[in-house]
Amino acid sequence: MKWPPAEASAAPGLIWGLQRRLLVLLLLTIALIGAVSVVFHFQSAGAVALQKDQRLLRLVPLLADSVVVMNAAERNPSTPEELTIGATDRTQAPALALLLAPPVEEFLQEHKGTSAFGVFDARGGLLLGERWLPTVLPGSDDPEFLSVVESGVTYRVVAQRMRSTAGELIVMLADGSDAQQHWASSVFTRVLLPNLLLFAVASGLVAWVVARALRPLIDLNQAVERRSPRDLSPISAESAPAEVQPLVASLNRLFGLVNAQTEAQRRFVADAAHQLRTPLAGLQSQVEAWAQAARSMGSGDLLSLRADQVLRLRDATRRTSQLANQLLALSRVDAMGGDEQAVQQVDLAELCENILGLFLDAASSKQMDLGLEIEPAQTLGHAWLLRELLINLVDNAVKYTPPGGRITLRCGRSQSPTGPQAWIEVEDDGPGIPASERLRVLQRFYRVPGTAGEGNGLGLAIVDEIARVHGTHLHLDTGALGRGLRVRMALDAIAH
Repeated sequence: MKWPPAEASAAPGLIWGLQRRLLVLLLLTIALIGAVSVVFHFQSAGAVALQKDQRLLRLVPLLADSVVVMNAAERNPSTPEELTIGATDRTQAPALALLLAPPVEEFLQEHKGTSAFGVFDARGGLLLGERWLPTVLPGSDDPEFLSVVESGVTYRVVAQRMRSTAGELIVMLADGSDAQQHWASSVFTRVLLPNLLLFAVASGLVAWVVARALRPLIDLNQAVERRSPRDLSPISAESAPAEVQPLVASLNRLFGLVNAQTEAQRRFVADAAHQLRTPLAGLQSQVEAWAQAARSMGSGDLLSLRADQVLRLRDATRRTSQLANQLLALSRVDAMGGDEQAVQQVDLAELCENILGLFLDAASSKQMDLGLEIEPAQTLGHAWLLRELLINLVDNAVKYTPPGGRITLRCGRSQSPTGPQAWIEVEDDGPGIPASERLRVLQRFYRVPGTAGEGNGLGLAIVDEIARVHGTHLHLDTGALGRGLRVRMALDAIAH
């Protein structure tokens, strides 16, 4: 038998919300670390660039001092650093020689291919060095910095007007290894790209770790969600994380209190019903005897009045006795709940035959046609609850169907999309129940306004509870020929 699944709750959403929050916080932390790394790298590049600028400033005077004037006797055409100034006749113009100071020579060797120098006269004419260097004419003796791109390399260039033994010169020194100039490409290759790869790997790893860490909490949620509403047994806290164990302990305490309260209510209802049954049964037996005796007495006015009073008293005790029995039935159904272990094989055809025999006398007294249409059908369920269900349905039909009416008790077997089904049905041709009232009549102590006869409004409520216990529900419909009421309940069938 398929019992009702547990109601879906909002707990999974909370679990996934917690998981998403953890993921977002952890990934934001990684992103923040990456951003701090970029800022730190930029500041480091700025610091390195400042150090390089300071080094260039220290080397510029040394480069100016490295330029010396040579007389005609000292000229050596083979010297590569020598350059004739002014006229093409070497005898008419002085010559300059470059004798690099050791720090300058060390700098040029250390940054070979990414460094350059230039010596210009006061008017910007190139005397020594690289021709691609720009012509800069500083207006004062203060150094000037600029950036020059040559052959795809960005150079940090310092130019300063200096006075030396060769006269007034403009000296330039260029460094193509400036960290700040290459900061963007350096940040992408050394910071952003590794951090993006780290972010992608960390995202998957963090998602797996968070899901793994929250698995006990998710298992606890599913364990609570799968529980029957009537299962108030303690939750096992052995597999729960230490942080969740106080919550589990609190839930178990709450379950214990609710269970104790529920048990007390069930005992009260059961005890009250049991206490009522015995005296009411005795009272009813006495009243029945009085009613029988009253009928056998004469037809005098006094005796007729007493007989009428005794009959009314009998009816009242019958109603009270029925109420006690229905309260007891409700108590037993609530206590039974969804106890799947108590189910047994039930022969619905045999059950219908037994119930029919209980109401033959009541139907005959109202000249009703109480019939039986059965086919072999068996199911798994609680036999005494199904018996109580049929008793309430047939009792309602007998009570509310006018004299001379027709009541039919049926059972059978049919095929449905979910598999074979066994069903039971009670149909009458009485006043029926309006479609707008068919849900409300399943509520306890509710009666359709204007209903004739005496009742407590518990019969269909008991039937509906029994259907819920068996994992199914009632179908209320109009009877044959468009009148009356047909109540049907389908169950999972089993093989004969």
